[in-house]
Amino acid sequence: VVLRPGSGSRQQGPADGLALASDPGGTLNFLAMVENLQGDSGRGYYLEMLIGTPPQALNILVDTGSSNFAVAGVPDPDVTSYFNTELSSTYKSEGIDVTVKYSQGSWTGVLGTDVITIPKGIYGSYTVNIATILESENFFLPGVKWHGILGLAYNALAKPSSSVETFFDSLVRQAKIPNVFSLQMCGAGLPVSGSGTNGGSLVMGGIEPSLYTGDIWYTPIKEEWYYQVEILKLEVGGQNLELDCREYNADKAIVDSGTTLLRLPQKVFSAVVQAIARTSLIQEFSSGFWTGSQLACWDKTERPWSLFPKLSIYLRDENSSRSFRISILPQLYIQPILGIGENLQCYRFGISSSTNALVIGATVMEGFYVIFDRAQKRVGFAVSPCAEVDGSPVSEIEGPFTTADVASNCVSSVSFHEPVLWIASYALMSLCGIILLVLIILLLIPPRCQHRYTDNDVVNDESSLVHHRWK
Repeated sequence: VVLRPGSGSRQQGPADGLALASDPGGTLNFLAMVENLQGDSGRGYYLEMLIGTPPQALNILVDTGSSNFAVAGVPDPDVTSYFNTELSSTYKSEGIDVTVKYSQGSWTGVLGTDVITIPKGIYGSYTVNIATILESENFFLPGVKWHGILGLAYNALAKPSSSVETFFDSLVRQAKIPNVFSLQMCGAGLPVSGSGTNGGSLVMGGIEPSLYTGDIWYTPIKEEWYYQVEILKLEVGGQNLELDCREYNADKAIVDSGTTLLRLPQKVFSAVVQAIARTSLIQEFSSGFWTGSQLACWDKTERPWSLFPKLSIYLRDENSSRSFRISILPQLYIQPILGIGENLQCYRFGISSSTNALVIGATVMEGFYVIFDRAQKRVGFAVSPCAEVDGSPVSEIEGPFTTADVASNCVSSVSFHEPVLWIASYALMSLCGIILLVLIILLLIPPRCQHRYTDNDVVNDESSLVHHRWK
């Protein structure tokens, strides 16, 4: 090895009440949406969209971890196209500034509305909220082929407030499609940050049967902001990490197509790295590989994946007494990188640590067809037929399993999005309440027992709340 610096319940078939792909009527033709995405796991998957009148074609990144629809509104050195609002007769500015920060990068722009059509999407034109990005930092990166972002999470995350109707909510309301979308990203075993031509599918309004094999397993959405789910345990090479299940959900566990890696809370990450290192057939391995600062390189004739174990994530089923597990083989988390060395193929570690969430990102999602069933408040997973390397599947789903060995609830019963701020807020309010109570008691005490204040005495009952802020 050469190290170098590195840069639910089961359900067969379509969901109840959803139109079939073979149905020629209405706005839904799911087969027309197959292969409507391009991209790769290193730089995201994007959808072509026509915006404004006359239409301007832009590539839009599909992101289930945010809720604003935003496009470049001015020229940018890292963007090949942008939306020129002055050329659209249907664009209307709301005159409202908006700023969105992501785990990497941020942008500031102005809210407005315009009409959009999706060439390989649902039929028709629809008026949606759109933010034009006027300034950004580390958002558009060199080499990306997309020009905007399509936030598909809930309106609770929308900026500047949850009153901004999200793109998908607008489609559901105007096109009267079912409140469901599904996502397949086909980058398994292919170089990250490669040619950007890996296929994928965003199916709006339902489920396309040709995009999965076997059964769909559903896990409840714990809270409607991100697609927050409940993870019960992790296994490496079939061995349970034996952590308290609340560690996996600290402070949330989400399904996010806009995150490239599988991100784990620090304690979980350390346990996973130790287990992989212990289980792998490599005796000594540099710490730089696990932290992402180094790549591991092998001769191009070798396939290093056989040296590593599979990783399994257990999710609570819709029947809370049961669980199921989604497993990824090392072909998904030991990821090839393009363009390094003549005789060497180099790989990165597709798992990283996180300070505030477990994030099921592209590293895992590329193994599955993922159904975001907002109508029934659940996320579904099924094996994706494109998740194959050298003709062999690199993902698995198995179940059901009993949940008798885990807590009845692995998510904090006080489910606040910013726990420390909320605790501080309630502590301050409690303190203010006590002070107010003391003041009331003092006012009710007969005058002869009251303290006679001098000019130098000050009674001050000022207080401030720590306001909750979305991130």
